[in-house]
Amino acid sequence: MPSRGLRVIPYARQSISKADIDAVSEVLRSDWLTQGPAIGRFEIDVSDYCNARHAVALHSATAALHLSCLALGLQAGDWLWTSTNTFVASANCARYCGANVDFVDIDPETYNISVDALKEKLARAEKKGVLPKIVVPVHFSGHPCDMPAIADLALRYGFRVVEDASHAIGAEVLSGKVGNCRYSDVTVFSFHPVKILTTGEGGMVLTNDDAVAKRLRLLRTHGITRDPGEMTKESEDPWQYEQIELGFNYRMTDIQAALGSSQLVRLDEFISRRVHLARRYQLCLEGLPIKLPRESPEVKSSWHLYVINIDVSKANVSRRQVYDSMREHGVAVNVHYIPVHLQPYYRALGYGEGYCPVAEKYYQQALSLPLFFALTDSEQDLVVDALRKALHA
Repeated sequence: MPSRGLRVIPYARQSISKADIDAVSEVLRSDWLTQGPAIGRFEIDVSDYCNARHAVALHSATAALHLSCLALGLQAGDWLWTSTNTFVASANCARYCGANVDFVDIDPETYNISVDALKEKLARAEKKGVLPKIVVPVHFSGHPCDMPAIADLALRYGFRVVEDASHAIGAEVLSGKVGNCRYSDVTVFSFHPVKILTTGEGGMVLTNDDAVAKRLRLLRTHGITRDPGEMTKESEDPWQYEQIELGFNYRMTDIQAALGSSQLVRLDEFISRRVHLARRYQLCLEGLPIKLPRESPEVKSSWHLYVINIDVSKANVSRRQVYDSMREHGVAVNVHYIPVHLQPYYRALGYGEGYCPVAEKYYQQALSLPLFFALTDSEQDLVVDALRKALHA
């Protein structure tokens, strides 16, 4: 715990402007708090920004992952593969559908799903006749995965691709915005407060597939339709509706959507500041016994997280000691992520130590430093100073 009275620098924090407050207040004064026009406007704003045909707003990225799996036909007996270096929702979405989950190890440089490991695993699975129906690459920390290579593998092996871009709105692959679905069937964004853009809680699915978008919209509202063309019987009653599928109440509110549209205006500004801070970290931390994150030349990261790896053989301190020391100095560092396959729920399904050795080694050394829009250069200097003290450097 930090010393009494010491100001704490969090690892992440939302940025709310007067324009954001005004946008939300306007909705509160309107006739629509949910299922109103602000949702459609937000969806159009995001789809236009990313150059995607459809955007479907939902109350969380977890809901977005779940409905994406359902819309792509994932069901009991199928397999979904994902990176183990992610939040549990990237895997849990398959279990919600009754499907099986398997994990792919990570690239030691980007900490994203390893394309080489994926290739090898797919080749083995093809021989056994147990190929995945869906693969979920996770754009960890805002750094996009090697999507062209993954898209090629999807064509070769016939699986669908769900980009978990919860960290990566505003990021780019080969000069195209993440979310354009050029290399995937759908892309999922998160708008949780620690993310780059926030709606409080919230998520969104982007897709260029008309049928997938239509099913997503049906599933987010209980599976209920008011479209006469979709109903099982004709009716002239204006109140008529039918539940034609088992759906969910996964809707976003107009309050959230209004905040999202307002935040989106500043998204490029948010990312520009994060890029500045990331580059500044690179300069300030050079020479310390740590491994710094890297950005692949074909992508532009949105820098949701800034994760260092502590070289304990050179630092002579453990990750836990660095973590405790920095928090005592008022810097609320964090750890992203405990490998999903090591969580008790997935251990009970047969996974354990040694299954994804690169991710397990990464986890033992990883530490997330503060990175958010409002972090000042002087606050960043305090973070760097606290890290130097923790490393005795």
